[in-house]
Amino acid sequence: MSIHISFDIDGTLEVGDPPGELTMDMVRIAKSKGAIIGSCSDRTAGSQRKIWDDHDIEVDFICVKGSPVETFNLEYMKTKFDAEEYWHIGDREDLDRLMALSIGFQFLWPHEAAAKDWFVPSD
Repeated sequence: MSIHISFDIDGTLEVGDPPGELTMDMVRIAKSKGAIIGSCSDRTAGSQRKIWDDHDIEVDFICVKGSPVETFNLEYMKTKFDAEEYWHIGDREDLDRLMALSIGFQFLWPHEAAAKDWFVPSD
């Protein structure tokens, strides 16, 4: 089953400011299980790319919240990647949850996401 997972950074990932509870190892595990992964943050695309590069994680997409450029919008990713489920994980009601739900993504708070089997290593 193909799952598309979009991560907010600040307040969601351990490398964010403030740090969140999802680790970069959890992202690696989801990627190793075949998930389509990337970020959707209010950080610039270059800043997001640096985070992923610094942690040797090859992401499938980078989105900038509120960008007028279509190819940087999370909604566009639904046309670019065919998946059975589309998820966004974030820590804010306004910039994360409402945005995700308005474009047809499912939403998880970081503590909810941490319990998903996407982040449990395969035996």
